[in-house]
Parts: sequence; C-alpha cells; structure tokens
Amino acid sequence: MINNDILRRLRFVFDYSNAKMTKIFAQANVEVSNDEIISLLKKEEEEGYKACNDKLMCQFLDGFIIEKRGLREGSEVPAPLKDLTNNLIFKKLRIALELREDDIIELIGSGDLAIGKSELGALFRNPSHKNYKTCGDQILRNFLKGLSLKHRGM
Repeated sequence: MINNDILRRLRFVFDYSNAKMTKIFAQANVEVSNDEIISLLKKEEEEGYKACNDKLMCQFLDGFIIEKRGLREGSEVPAPLKDLTNNLIFKKLRIALELREDDIIELIGSGDLAIGKSELGALFRNPSHKNYKTCGDQILRNFLKGLSLKHRGM
C-alpha cells in the first residue's frame, strides 16, 4: 500500500486534525509543518502532493505508538526504519492499538476477508522464519477498513 493512503485512512479512522497529526509526528521527534501534513494527505493526482517515504511513515507510526501507549520507562524513541513493509506497518498498528489475535481477525473479517490464526501469526513472524508470510495490500486494506467500521461506523 502507498504510505500516503495509510496516513489518510488512519487520519479518517481516528478523526485527527492537522494539529493532531503534527503532534503525533512530534512524539517521534520529527517536526512536520501544517503545510507538509496537507501535502502528505493529498492524493497523487492532486497539485501539491508529497510522497510519504518509509522513514517518515515509520516515524509517524512510532509517534502513534507513543501517543496511544506512551513511551516505555527508560527507553528512547526508536530510530526510524528505512525499509518499511506491510508486515512492519501492521505490527506497529497492532502494538499501538494493543490488539490481540482475536481482535485482528474480527477487524479483518468485518472488512470482508477471512483469515485464520495461523495465517495471522505468520504475518508477525521474523522474515527469516520458515513460516513467515508477506502481508499483502489486501490484508492491510481490510484491516484498516475494519478499524474504520469499528471506530467510525463507516
């Protein structure tokens, strides 16, 4: 999935303002102006669109985790990853929202996709594990759709 699309969907699900988005980035020690937020939230075909690279998306997700759960005592904001996969995005969202397997299966199911516990577990495994499975766009899209249905009823 395109990082900008994920940002737009998360903003919609949680009804975040530009100021709140800026605050989330600030949680991960990143200064993003209101104009940059607007550019990141535009669609590709719109004038002024700015692509959200993996590093910036990772910083947003780290800020989102800190916003939702707080920073662990004695720890620092993690260094952003340069290569972000759907699996890592999904994992960070799971951590931020403190979701269990059954919660995730229910959310994905409400987004019109069935997934089992073993398939879900494979998505969160280490990439070097023999049962690791790459998270496709459809799974992440249905998860975000399920979040939208849960939090916004849409």
